[in-house]
This record gives sequence, structure tokens and C-alpha cells, in this order.
Amino acid sequence: MTAPVSDRRTFLARIGVLGAALAGGGLLAPAARAQELDTVVDRLQPVLAELARDTLNGLVVMACPGPDAYSTAQGTPRREPGAMEAKATDFMIASLDNFVPFPDQFGNALGQGLAAGLDGSGIALPGSIAGLPLVQVQTLDAALTTMLRNDATMPLSSVVAMLLNLAATQVNPAAVNGAFLSPFARLSFDDKCAVFEQLEGPHPDLVATLDGGMPEPFTETLSGTLRFLAGALLEFSAYGSYNEWSVYDPRARTIVRRPVGWRLTGYQPDGIVHGWDEFKGYYQGRKRVEN
Repeated sequence: MTAPVSDRRTFLARIGVLGAALAGGGLLAPAARAQELDTVVDRLQPVLAELARDTLNGLVVMACPGPDAYSTAQGTPRREPGAMEAKATDFMIASLDNFVPFPDQFGNALGQGLAAGLDGSGIALPGSIAGLPLVQVQTLDAALTTMLRNDATMPLSSVVAMLLNLAATQVNPAAVNGAFLSPFARLSFDDKCAVFEQLEGPHPDLVATLDGGMPEPFTETLSGTLRFLAGALLEFSAYGSYNEWSVYDPRARTIVRRPVGWRLTGYQPDGIVHGWDEFKGYYQGRKRVEN
């Protein structure tokens, strides 16, 4: 049974794709209806990349807020540099898309679950979205579904972003509209925590939304995977904020400037530490140990 286009419109808005496509300019222009689907898919890819970046900006500042707009929006601005200055979002995107040991087949299955999600009840759409011609919504929907069902064209960072945005609009339906591209980035810190409560729970409505598109045997492992993913996202956000990744020169095998994490923690204030006298050689002159 084909879902009503109005439901798909709401769902696309909830995961942030419709708003990002509008912000992207000509992707939803009237001429788009005449475009070949492959062309729309190609044009949608950079839009989803920007949506993922915006969503992850809102995520990393949970672990390490700073003087940026995302920290201010969630209600926890700080004078000290934070995740944005540490380029933690770049670290997250690189990790999710290239290094995270997340099964490809499950990423594809999760994408299919998102493609089938229809729950849009109780969400009031802004006029710019509600007034879009249905043919343009259908074109965008078809392009996104094509990408979600082909894991070769959908980076994991984009899938994670859409999942966070879907949960964000369950926590606060008003997040479907506002500053930033991403509904998740529009949330307060407390509401963001509620999103992770849903993922770690996970919220039965969220599972029901995703579960409809999951093939066997992934239906029985969805809950556990969402719990793992929720924890990993926060852990990676903290790690990306405090490590040396953004200032490390792999060719010279050294850092090019003082990392944000070192500044925040006061680590190695006088340069590289070569060791403490107390820890050089054998402790207290001992050279053997006997029971």
C-alpha cells in the first residue's frame, strides 16, 4: 500500500531533509519535476551532507560546549573553546563514514527503515514546507528512497543525522522549524538528552517507525543496535572534542598547534613531558621482587 504524499511530506520534514532541500536552492524548483531521478539524487547528496554536518554540530556541543551558536541554542554557552573549535564534527563525519565498525548491511537496513517511516501525526509544518507542490515532494521522496536503499550512496553520517532528527521531532514537534538546517540542532540541551533516552530506551514509537522497513533478521536486533549507537555517538563526540585529531600532521607525525583538549584540561602546559624523575629507572632502587 502506497503511503499518502502528505505523510511523506511530514516525514521528510521531520528528518530534516525537506527543510535542507529548500535551503539548498534549486533542488525543489518547479523545473525539478522534469529532471531525471539520477540527477536529483546527485543534487541531493551535498544537501544531505550539509544536513548531516549541521546535525552533528548540534551533537558534539553536547559533550563539549563553547562560544558557538549551537551551544548558545541549546542553552549552555561557554567562553572556553569547545567542540566546534576542536573540529569535532569533522572527526565525527570521518569516523562514521570511514572507520566505525558498523555492519554495512545493518546500515542499509536502517536506511530502509527510515525510508519507510510514516509517523507524522501532531506535527505542524511551517508554511514554506506545507505549501510545496506535491509533485516536488514526490520527486525528493523518490530520490531519498533510492539513496537509502543503496548503502553505496548513503554515508552513515547522513543516516545517523536523519535518525537524530526524527527522534528530535518526537521530543519537541516544534523543532521541525527554526534556526539551523537540523531539527536536532534546534533543541535545548535537556531535549537533546531526551532524544538519547528514546534511542537508549528505545522509545517504542521510534522502533515502530523504523521497524516497518527492516528486513529479517534485523528486526530483532534493532533495539540493541540503537542503544549501542546512542552511546557511541556521545563517546565519539567527547573523544573528538578532546583529542589531537584536528591538529595532527601525519607526515611530520606531530601536532601543528596546541589542541583544544589540552587547553581545556591544562594538559602538558610547558610542552612535551619527557617523564618525571620519580618514574625513571627502578622504583626506589628495586631491581627484583619476591613474594
